[in-house]
Amino acid sequence: MKSRTTALDAVVFGVDIQSGDIRGDSPSYALVVFGEDSLERDVVSYRKLRRLIEQEEPAMVATDNMYELAENKDALVHFLGALPDRTRLVQVTGAEEPEPLSRLASRHGVPYAKEPMAEAEAAARLAAVNIGHEVTAFTDTTRVKVARGRSTGSGGWSEDRFTRRIHGSVRRRAREVESALKEAGLDYERDITEKYGGFSNAIFTVEARPQDIPVSSERSGDVRVEIERVRRDGIEFRPLAKRHDPVIVGIDPGTTTAAAVVGLEGEVLDVLSTRTADTAAIIEWIIERGRPIIVGADVTPMPETVEKIRRSFDAAGWVPSRDLPVDVKKHRTRETGYDNDHERDAIAAALGAYDAHSDQFDRIAAKVPPRQDLGTVIARVVADEESVEAVLADLTDTPADDDDEHEHVERELTEEERRIRQLETQVERLQSHVETLETKVETKDETIERFERELSQARKKERREARERREVTRLERENRRLERELESEREQVEAIERKLERLKTLWKLDHSNFADVSEKRAGLVAVKVIEQFTSGAIERAHERFGLAEDDVILLRDASGAGRSTAELLADINPQIVLRNGQLSDMADSVLFEHEIPVAPAELVTVQEVDELAVARESDVEEAIEDWKRRATERERQQNAELVDRLISEHRADRPDR
Repeated sequence: MKSRTTALDAVVFGVDIQSGDIRGDSPSYALVVFGEDSLERDVVSYRKLRRLIEQEEPAMVATDNMYELAENKDALVHFLGALPDRTRLVQVTGAEEPEPLSRLASRHGVPYAKEPMAEAEAAARLAAVNIGHEVTAFTDTTRVKVARGRSTGSGGWSEDRFTRRIHGSVRRRAREVESALKEAGLDYERDITEKYGGFSNAIFTVEARPQDIPVSSERSGDVRVEIERVRRDGIEFRPLAKRHDPVIVGIDPGTTTAAAVVGLEGEVLDVLSTRTADTAAIIEWIIERGRPIIVGADVTPMPETVEKIRRSFDAAGWVPSRDLPVDVKKHRTRETGYDNDHERDAIAAALGAYDAHSDQFDRIAAKVPPRQDLGTVIARVVADEESVEAVLADLTDTPADDDDEHEHVERELTEEERRIRQLETQVERLQSHVETLETKVETKDETIERFERELSQARKKERREARERREVTRLERENRRLERELESEREQVEAIERKLERLKTLWKLDHSNFADVSEKRAGLVAVKVIEQFTSGAIERAHERFGLAEDDVILLRDASGAGRSTAELLADINPQIVLRNGQLSDMADSVLFEHEIPVAPAELVTVQEVDELAVARESDVEEAIEDWKRRATERERQQNAELVDRLISEHRADRPDR
């Protein structure tokens, strides 16, 4: 086999039928257990295969024909429903129109032979590098049902009390399930049937897979909890990898490793730079974006890390005749976005490899028929150094027996096949009888299986503890953040409390007639500040601390008010209005008509505390007296002007003599 690795971190089961038929009584299967550093082969019965899947919980069960594991669609749905939550069924040969396994293995450099064990191994290796489609009959929605665990008939108590107890237990368990879903942050819908004393059942439709839900199936006493995934209308196929298109990859290794993926048209598809990911993670990242046919570097000779990645994909290598200068790399990547020099160097390496092979791509394209997949032909010519003619001949050569072998439809058995099946069933029964006699071997096998289960449980425990450690670290960071927020909130509360004390002092000044104010503060009066002489400012001040009759009001800016604004202030009927700036003639006239005292703010000493202020009552009274004197003089002048005007009008009306 050509060296081809992946970032595989879980076990893959490759399965192919060894003898018998799934429609018969006792089919046997060739099983290949493919791990990161291990490869095990065995022949097992269908029952043992199901038991191993349940015990080992492999990441994938790979086969070339899903109907080798189930006789029809209903049986296939049942098989999928019985798989562990983390195990996927993968058909490596495709979806609705599968291609022969031999052709698929040849294209991806996987060893193949026309015998069950080799086909099972080929399926496992193809699935391990994300070749194939996941077969699924369920959505990512799960239904959690909490219901009665026993009948509500008489249980030795009176029937009403017995029924009430059962329904109460269902309601209590349903609330526990709902609380667990909320704590896990899962989206769900709830459908509850209320009965006498509580709930008869509660159904939660959760947008998550069973392994992501912090609730498990159980049955205890009065209550049972059932968990099942919601079925689809039919069977669905999902590709394991997002892309299988041939691509060109450039690698810049070092403390910061960068990788760039370029298409066969010279377009940059994606770029990555990382200081933490290892080689396996980078290979996994590349697999998700395509199938590399050329891996290049920007220096010569090719670095060891780049060579390792190249060998992992069995791709062609490219290096420049001499190290690419920085100005050449900048010029070649001038129309491409990148975040750092490492990404620039990786892009330059990929584009350099493309430039070196672009003429070859054009020559290949000229020879490939329109209906043939150009990317597949280029990949095999460049990476495997085959001729275009040989590749085209291989792709168009489809042996009839190969297609028949991988037919994915159900069919009726012939008389000869039924006879063969009967004979195989007899052989299976005899073999089963022999196995029952070999008790010592069976005992050893069970001991090995027990140790393997313990090892699997230990590995699961280690992974769970690692997840718990990560969660503890996250919670500690969250706790520190909340402590900082709490400290900030405490400081704000202290500031507000200090402000509240000042406001209480002002409130006493405004409402108690100074009866409970010390002699030091006696003789003060509250002043309410309005920022501008506008209707909006008056309304905002009224909303903030209330404007009432006999208030002392300070206008920070008295200019610009008209009749309506002045009348709005006059309706309040303040004791006096202290102004900064000059009133308009219209506003001055309106306030004078309403006998509202107005005085310059500098006549009264005002001391402000936040939004409120205080002034000496004696200063206010002096300002009012000053206004009254000015108002008397103003009235006298107005009366004099009125008399003069009347005399003038009278003289104007007298006829000339």
